[in-house]
Order: sequence, then structure tokens, then C-alpha cells
Amino acid sequence: MTQLKNIAAFATALLLAGAAQAAALDQFKAFVASTKSARGEFTQRQVKSGKSSNTASGTFEFARPGKFIWTYLKPYDQLLQADGEQLYIYDKDLNQVTVKKLGNALGSSPAAILFGSNDLEKNFTLSEAGTRDGLEWLKAVPKTQDTTFEQITIGLRNGTPEAMELKDNFGSMSVLSFSKFEKNPQVGAAHYKFVMPKGVEISQQ
Repeated sequence: MTQLKNIAAFATALLLAGAAQAAALDQFKAFVASTKSARGEFTQRQVKSGKSSNTASGTFEFARPGKFIWTYLKPYDQLLQADGEQLYIYDKDLNQVTVKKLGNALGSSPAAILFGSNDLEKNFTLSEAGTRDGLEWLKAVPKTQDTTFEQITIGLRNGTPEAMELKDNFGSMSVLSFSKFEKNPQVGAAHYKFVMPKGVEISQQ
């Protein structure tokens, strides 16, 4: 379960893109400029020493800046939700909600790429990473050393994010694939407000 929760932490992490057949950086900048919110489905797996494990899947929604709902449906039921100020991690099996301040935590994290502001080059060094598996890849390297991730690569096609790879400082990689990606869906203002389930244990961090 601990390892699965570590994957969940990556999750607050997730997608990106821009214009058809353009270089990855151009696609990415167009995506950021034109996509204020999005939703879709994801699959996620851990890769270490060339071997895959801990495959998970679920749905995601986000609205810039700092609002998102990341829901694991398989193999366990877990919700990560942020309202722009706080992050709520709801583990249904443990009947527990962990509450964290977002603060500057998004700054150099993978989540900043998807959920943060448009000023990504403040926290990341962005560069082209070539073509692979039919996708144009962008590499994002955090400028600060106090981050879990060594680098993040994003695979884009026709202005839509299809993959994201998060390489940590311990030789592991979390690989995410995105599908049914819908840009700028119309949702109400209260959509991202977390409703505390009754009877749960609350852990404030």
C-alpha cells in the first residue's frame, strides 16, 4: 500500500500538448495557452530495471491554476483533490483524509506542468526530446534540487498529451498514458470544492 501511495503522489502529476505535427515545445506552449481546464482517463505503471509493476487506472480533471481531481479506480479506490489552496488525499480503504497546504508545493513538481500557471520556465528547463512511439517528446528538468524528480518527459500528438514519464532520483519511473482527453469542459465554480466524507479520520499536514 505504501508503494501504491507513492505512485499516488506522482499522480498529482499528469498530461500536456498543442499544434499538429509541430515540435514538442511549440505544441506544449500552445496547449498551455489554450487549455484552461481538461478531463479524461489515465493508466499508470511503475517501471524499474526495465520491469513494469503496480498498474493503476482512473480519471482526471483539472482547472488552472491549482485545481484538480485525480481519481484512482483500479486496483484501489483513492482520490486526490485540490481546490487551489489545499490538497485532499482520500483513502477509502483506510477511511482517512490527509489534508496538505498546496502553497508553493506545485512550483517544481510534475503537477505544476498540468495544473499550475503558465510560467513553467520559471521552475523547469524545457527542451526537445525527439520523436518516439509516434509522439513528439518534451523534456522538463526542475531547476531546483529539492524535488523528487530528476526529469519529466511529455509525449504529444496533434495538440493533445498522450503520455508522461516521471523519472525519480532513485532510478524508478512512473509512466502515464492519457485517453479521452477533453479540453475546456464547462463545470460549475464549486466543482473542485472537496466535500469531507462523514466519519473519516482527518490527518492535517
